[in-house]
Amino acid sequence: MNKKPNFGINKAVFLDRDGVINKEVHYLHKIEEFEFIDGVFESLELISNHGFILVIITNQSGIGRGIYKQNDFDTLNNWMVKQFENHNITFSGIYLCPHSPGMRCLCRKPSPGLFNQAISDLDINPEKSWMIGDSERDILAAERAKIKNTILVRSGHPIVERNTKAKFIMDSIKEASRLIVG
Repeated sequence: MNKKPNFGINKAVFLDRDGVINKEVHYLHKIEEFEFIDGVFESLELISNHGFILVIITNQSGIGRGIYKQNDFDTLNNWMVKQFENHNITFSGIYLCPHSPGMRCLCRKPSPGLFNQAISDLDINPEKSWMIGDSERDILAAERAKIKNTILVRSGHPIVERNTKAKFIMDSIKEASRLIVG
């Protein structure tokens, strides 16, 4: 007899950071270079108000490449989180991969390691959850973690729309949030 997987109780929206929450800047690690995507505060407030928890999953290979340090990421991240708290928006988790692509870790997207960790830590049901990313590796990692509701946004990296496995393609998080909440 096949037993149905035991999924968690929380529904989540997983978010890539660069290109989804903020404008894409190569190896972003300075507050003065951080610029929020238009409508991100209203969008995440709307999603939160509909019972979703918010989780950031981000590759930060600049750490592994020695371009910036973990402390630089933490400083920028703490500042960003404070900006969201000022808008009554909280993140249930922020998961990062600090490794460079050649390190063959299990946490760097498109591997699902960070998603699986968040799903376990935060008691998340992947079948009721969403991923918003700006690259195909975001979509692949989410699918490998059994998250089928995936949105690829055009607000970050250039994308090849005809080749994506994303369920939806949208201009930005603003449009994506309306789809998620119905």
